[in-house]
This record gives sequence, structure tokens and C-alpha cells, in this order.
Amino acid sequence: MEDYAPSRYKMLEKIGEGVHGCVFKALDLQRGNKEVAIKKVALKNKFGNISLNTLREIKTLQLCKNEYILAILDIYPDLIGLSLVLEYMPDTLYGRLKSEANPLSRQQVRNFALMMLKGIAYLHEAGIMHRDIKPANLLISDTDVLKIADFGLARLHFPDEESRLYSPQVSTRWYRAPEILWGSQKYGPGMDMWAAGCVVAEMLRGVPLFAGTTDIEQLAIIIRTLGSPRLNEWPDLTSLPDYNKIGFPNSVGINWENLFPSCTHAVEINLVSNLVVYNPKNRLSAAEAAQHDYFR
Repeated sequence: MEDYAPSRYKMLEKIGEGVHGCVFKALDLQRGNKEVAIKKVALKNKFGNISLNTLREIKTLQLCKNEYILAILDIYPDLIGLSLVLEYMPDTLYGRLKSEANPLSRQQVRNFALMMLKGIAYLHEAGIMHRDIKPANLLISDTDVLKIADFGLARLHFPDEESRLYSPQVSTRWYRAPEILWGSQKYGPGMDMWAAGCVVAEMLRGVPLFAGTTDIEQLAIIIRTLGSPRLNEWPDLTSLPDYNKIGFPNSVGINWENLFPSCTHAVEINLVSNLVVYNPKNRLSAAEAAQHDYFR
């Protein structure tokens, strides 16, 4: 890690603020005034310990070399911790979805969905769970290339280690898989696939698929929408830590076609319905989803 004098980068403006740091737009004066994003992250957490989120993010970004994963260009120390120099992306999928003036075309939805799935497939192949797939963490370039960003919650996944526990306090609630809402600490990459299905659904619908304000309301909305989970389809459900803590009214669910009134092709809905599935073992993998008929 070279210690560049900050004079190499000319700070322009603050463009974002997340849980793990502030992001600024800047110019890289050594690379012909190339636009970059500089994310300032604390090296220590509030307890004075080295921040795991910061280390995870840096390690993941350094490991990943893929056209659909945000590239890290440089790191330099600063007063509060570290500055990560990242590719500059002018937009997020969240921003695009909020734009009423320019709604996403069907072709853009398909392209963005495929890029996201290919990026997730690359991560899962490398043994990495992102754990916070959502529109705000999917960045879009001025040439409409989508890249996955924000690896502060990323974790290596060890499928052979049955005893390994992961925190259930991950992913943003609207995109949080049901096994995690029921308290599971033994989840796997399928939790990213549930989130990916929710993102595709949101692109197709223009509004989030499940928008709860608490974890219990989130589960209630999922059950009302998908119908009550059947134990013959998801036998592991009863062993989840919070399964018996609250009961929900029995539900038959809503017809998928009614959830996507503007979708004229069943193939779009079919992709979502094979990702947004209760049993994580029955969800398509990212590699399978990227081969779905929707993209042919």
C-alpha cells in the first residue's frame, strides 16, 4: 500500500454517506483527471478495536476482479483511518428506480438483472456471501454497466463447516431472506439469491416486493404474499430459532400474475418465483439464474 500524498487526488464533493463511511467524488490528477470515488472508512470501531467491516470490505474488493464488481484502485491512510479509492459510478439502481422521469425500460431491467446475477455468481464461486444485495448497493455507470458495491457485510462462506454460525443481523430488511428473519445463523449464499429476486421484482414492479417496517411485519407481508410456508417443502423451518416465537394467520398467498400487472411475459415472473422461494435449497443459484430463459 503506497502512501500517496493526498495531493494526488483533488476532492470535489461529498456524494454519499453510509454506515461504514463517507464517499467523495474526486479527480485522480496522476491519471489525467480521471473521476474516482474516495470512501473514507474508520480503521477502528467505537470500542477502539480494528473494524471487521472495514477489513472485510478491503479484503473482498482486493480479491475480486470482475466486470460486475466495483474495482478498488488504491488505498491510502488518512487521519481517521483509510481512504479507499474506487471506480466512480454516477448512479445507483436505487436512484434509477426513484426516477419517475426516466423509468427503466424492459431491456434495461433485463440487462441490469443479468449483470447483478453474474456478479453474484462470481462472488459465490469465490466463496463470498455479499449479505447486503439491494438497489442502493448496485452502482450504474454512465454506459449502463451495473456493478455490485459495498462489501462491509461480506463474509466468506464455508459450505463444509456445518457448525459455523453467521450473524442474523445482516442485509437490509426489505431484502432479508425468511430464514434470517426467523433467526437462522446457519444460512448460505441462498440468502443473496432471495435478495436478488426481490431486486428483480422491484425493477419489474417499480415498487419493493416486501416493504415491512419491523422484522415481524416483514415476515407477515412475505407470508401474506407467498402464502404460508409448507413444511413438506421446507422441513428445516421448524428448527429455526424464532419459528415458535410468533404465529401468523394462515394464508394462501397472492397469484404471481397479480403482483406483476405490467408483465406480459410469464418468463420474467418465472425468474422471480424461482428466486423468492421459502426453502433456500430450492432457490436458483446465481449461475443457474443467469442462464434463465428470461435472458435468452
